[in-house]
Amino acid sequence: MTAFSASPDTCAAWNPLPLSIPALLSAAAERYAGRAAIEEDGVATDYRDLPELALGVSRSLMALGIAPGDRVAIWAPNCRDWIVAALGVHCAGAVLVPLNTRMKGGEAADILLRSQARVLFVQGEFLGVDYQAQLAPQRPASLEHLVLFGTAEPQQAGDLGWSGFLGKGAQVSAADARERAAAVGPEDLSDLLFTSGTTGKPKGVMSAHGQNLRAFNEYVKVIGLQPGDRYLIVNPFFHSFGYKAGWLTCLLAGATILPQPVFDAEAVFQRIAAERISVLPGPPTLYLSMLAHPRLAETDLSSLRIAVTGAATIPPVLIERMRNELGFAVVTTAYGLTECGGLATICNPDDPADIIAGTSGQAIVGTEVSIRSADNQPLGAGESGEICLRGFHVMQGYFNDPAATAETIDAEGWLHTGDVGNLDARGNLRITDRLKDMFIVGGFNCYPAEIEAGLLEHPAIAQVAVIGIPDERMGEVGCACVVLRHGQQLDEPALIAWARERMANYKVPRQVRFFQALPVNASNKVVKNELRAALAG
Repeated sequence: MTAFSASPDTCAAWNPLPLSIPALLSAAAERYAGRAAIEEDGVATDYRDLPELALGVSRSLMALGIAPGDRVAIWAPNCRDWIVAALGVHCAGAVLVPLNTRMKGGEAADILLRSQARVLFVQGEFLGVDYQAQLAPQRPASLEHLVLFGTAEPQQAGDLGWSGFLGKGAQVSAADARERAAAVGPEDLSDLLFTSGTTGKPKGVMSAHGQNLRAFNEYVKVIGLQPGDRYLIVNPFFHSFGYKAGWLTCLLAGATILPQPVFDAEAVFQRIAAERISVLPGPPTLYLSMLAHPRLAETDLSSLRIAVTGAATIPPVLIERMRNELGFAVVTTAYGLTECGGLATICNPDDPADIIAGTSGQAIVGTEVSIRSADNQPLGAGESGEICLRGFHVMQGYFNDPAATAETIDAEGWLHTGDVGNLDARGNLRITDRLKDMFIVGGFNCYPAEIEAGLLEHPAIAQVAVIGIPDERMGEVGCACVVLRHGQQLDEPALIAWARERMANYKVPRQVRFFQALPVNASNKVVKNELRAALAG
């Protein structure tokens, strides 16, 4: 990869690189002591204090019987406690399982059951949702303890408030916790991020400490992140963009983490000016919302320096407007998926706007991108085929699912992404289509098979196909094409309201169209291209 690399005095990439997240935490506390690691509600947490806070969580987890390799989940919005809890999980040698905050109780219970998570850190309430109450009717028996962030009180015997949980740590010595953290190695699993697939069931992607640190150390180099940069993390921590390209990257670079629990253009604008934000990655919708804000011209955005975004198609004029109207000196685009740790390719920030907008850049150092034909043969420059990845960043596999792993990673080690694209003569990746039917709603991946399975539970629906359709604000939204059961009645508002009660908001179709029958091919599979044509016509 020919990539922009900041000089040693302007970026904080490590050489040699710490071998694990606990080792990084310890080294960063020494290297960046005196700098704020996290700022939340006006309270700063110094880098030198982070290890003790994390080990406090580790000691309590050890007191609850958590062993290396056990799974521990977090279901909460972006906040300081999320980071401290996650670092405590890592230092205990356990595997972090982040849960999407938009999930309903049943969706969360399914992942908790299949990951066999023994402890869940959870927000008491968020956006009017009582997480404990949502989970209670479907809580798996394998979940032994629920720990409440903040001042929320547990509703079930055996569960713990935050202070009560931390009090458990007195049973385990600090020396024992440090020994546990020191034993974590680069090949040990750090996290299990669940991502949906074409089968409709989310699959747990296994990633290790070493590969995550190596990939995002390269990310620090390319974007030129510096100690003291102030990084407003709008992307959710349950996603690799907010977790690995977010707060983990900040720990690598000595930047200050400023968690933002919900994207709100007004709140973000106020924080940029008041808190001198310098780094603001996000999906294109984030920047479009900012550019459309009525107070754009009167807002002080002079602190902004770095923006990172990504999508199959971005108009070059957006890159230019981000540079000229929002004032970003560094604007780049990247491509990745959960199965490769979230980062595969990234553009050189010095490239012209049409390259940054029209491509996702080149493979990160130590990895490869190959465009493959239907019979898995490499294709030449400019030829379109399936985007395949190989290198240190490829996942260890899907948790407890060797068959799905074998379908995704071939015998030569190529990860088959299901995305279609091509490489130009310089090796820049252009994404042109998707083999899978996935569409992206405001930065969230939506998988039709999963949504269709949920909608088919409605008693009035006989058949349903979900497709993504263009949307000016969100990029794409879902449209449900529905065939009703004989004698049943249902309208668009009723189905949308029903779906909103049962699935994460970004999965809920924004439109519903009713059909007498869906178009099918000779194999009796729905021909979604015909549906798209019918809706466009």
